[in-house]
Amino acid sequence: MDPTSFSHSSSRPSRRDFLHRGAGAASAGLAASIAGFPAILTAQDAVPRLRIGLVGCGGRGGGAALQALSADDNTELTAVGDVFPEAMQSALRSLRRGRPGQVNVDPDKQFLGLDAYQKVIGSGVDVVLLATPPGFRPQHFRACVEAGKHVFLEKPMAVDAPGVRSVMDSVAESKRKNLSVVAGFCWRYSRSVRAAFDHILGGSLGNVLTYYATYYTNPVKPMPPADTRPEGISDVEWQVGNWYNFTWTGGGGLVEQAVHSVDKIAWAMRDQPPIACVASGGRQIPNHEGNIFDHINATYEYPEGVLAFLGCRQIANCYGENADYIAGSNGQCVIGRGERPYITGAAPWRFRGEDNDMYQQEHDELFASIRRGEPINDGDRMASSTLLAIMGRMAAYTGQRITWDQALNSKEDLAPDDLSWDSPFPIAPIAKPGVTKFF
Repeated sequence: MDPTSFSHSSSRPSRRDFLHRGAGAASAGLAASIAGFPAILTAQDAVPRLRIGLVGCGGRGGGAALQALSADDNTELTAVGDVFPEAMQSALRSLRRGRPGQVNVDPDKQFLGLDAYQKVIGSGVDVVLLATPPGFRPQHFRACVEAGKHVFLEKPMAVDAPGVRSVMDSVAESKRKNLSVVAGFCWRYSRSVRAAFDHILGGSLGNVLTYYATYYTNPVKPMPPADTRPEGISDVEWQVGNWYNFTWTGGGGLVEQAVHSVDKIAWAMRDQPPIACVASGGRQIPNHEGNIFDHINATYEYPEGVLAFLGCRQIANCYGENADYIAGSNGQCVIGRGERPYITGAAPWRFRGEDNDMYQQEHDELFASIRRGEPINDGDRMASSTLLAIMGRMAAYTGQRITWDQALNSKEDLAPDDLSWDSPFPIAPIAKPGVTKFF
């Protein structure tokens, strides 16, 4: 992933009328049809064409735009924004090859700069895809909701608690405005994993007692040495260009990557918050100026003695695994070891159906909900799972036991909203457990 930052006649209903009207009999009938065949139905001339804007043109942004265009044939990408022109042009070339005829981005709708998101939102789009580094996500999401846009947001939703609180406020406003909001927590859209959690939450394991999740992988983008920094480049440009290596832009490995595992833990706990978290971690491999840990082990405490354990590591040439082991009073569920999830114990089960492309499913369901006029909104759980990951990082970086209320009310603001591209922005030192303070 490298998100360095994708006329009808007057007798027809307007786009605004179509997107925001209640679910009447006609839209219900349309919904029943397009749920299975969105690309076929939406190609009909009577259905308004949805205009898509992309903010953040890196690998994940380009992928999200391709999936959005594939979800509904009667869509077009009309505006893009990024801070790096090379990333923008690369994404546009790839998308034009992948979805010819659906990429209609004029030069004056190709926006550069930290304010590009505002210009994309204001360009007349109906749906916005947010795929910049996550430090910018709360600000961009707020602007989308204020403008009344449907939104797809890549995970995570923030890198600090003030950002999560901003997202929570925007979620509440998105519900008032009947907007569809879909989060990039892709496992919630996997057919096989959904089936496994249906069994877990339906009682096949009895009471969930422990959850052990692993996210052992390689680093996303190692920090280059300081002496390779181009002359004249600003602090902000240097850090955004290497966004993964700084807590204010990427949140760290637990928050940016292992948040997927955290989200599955939250799912098993019915999205109820934990009591507290204790964690350990550090930096084993030198990373020049970068200030994130490369490994964290976190223990989340839930009511009635239930514990969730998460191990994450982003170090090359090590054992790799991304799996989940959920133990209950009557059995165990395993996800990620073997081709399909399975349950052993009193009610054995194995997923045997045809699995889906969970990344595509996110967009299929987003666009189908817009066409139905029946919004879906991932907002509450996407904010909660993000804070759960941030809580684990807080516990590891400070060496303290952090309660949910402490995490939610933390005043640590890592990602200021008022930066300019040429701003001086000194790199914060890497955390030292037992020395770094929680606030």
